[in-house]
Amino acid sequence: MASIFETDSPLMRFLSRFADVMVLNFFFIVTSLPVVTIGASLTALNYTAMKLTAGTCESVREDYLRSWRLNLRQATVIWALVLGMCLVLWAWFVVAEYLNVPGVVRFFLYAVVYLVAFRFVIALIYVFPYLAKFEGTTREVIRNARIMSLRHLFSSLAMLLVVGLPVVITIFYPELTGYGMLWLAFGFAAIAFVNAHLLRAIFARYVPAEPDPRSRTMSGESQGVS
Repeated sequence: MASIFETDSPLMRFLSRFADVMVLNFFFIVTSLPVVTIGASLTALNYTAMKLTAGTCESVREDYLRSWRLNLRQATVIWALVLGMCLVLWAWFVVAEYLNVPGVVRFFLYAVVYLVAFRFVIALIYVFPYLAKFEGTTREVIRNARIMSLRHLFSSLAMLLVVGLPVVITIFYPELTGYGMLWLAFGFAAIAFVNAHLLRAIFARYVPAEPDPRSRTMSGESQGVS
């Protein structure tokens, strides 16, 4: 019985990892409060989550803050582009909703906006994790994230489910999430932790067998993912 309380027992490893996830969630929430820094926070969240799943995270706080500071400028630019795209999609939906056009045309407008929104969301799942893992210009980060999201479509759909299901449950059955309390306790980090397993497996395919220690740039990145 005492063995389950030893440091390297499965129970203690689980509790230790769960504590790490809670700490990670705390840092994500605190650093996201200014809103404008959410991009950097998402990048650091995914960076630390991938390190946790790889077993290479020695300090959640140090790894998180290091990534946050390193990617603050570029991640903020990407976050601004994301918000801009959200605004465009919202405006497009409003136009489709209130434009006085025949039913067939309205159906076509809805179909296009939902298709673009779906394409945007699955690409967004990769953008900040990609930035956390690889170096590149903002254009390269967005382009390669878009390509990966289609190339690994089944994984993209699985990660979309991991992200979307808790959101749907929170909206329609808020009592199951303690009216948001689970999000404050560990929700954001838990989702990143689960998706990190898939992201690490995907990103590993683009890391050279013997990477240059002077660069984290994705193999073939200057030409995009081919």
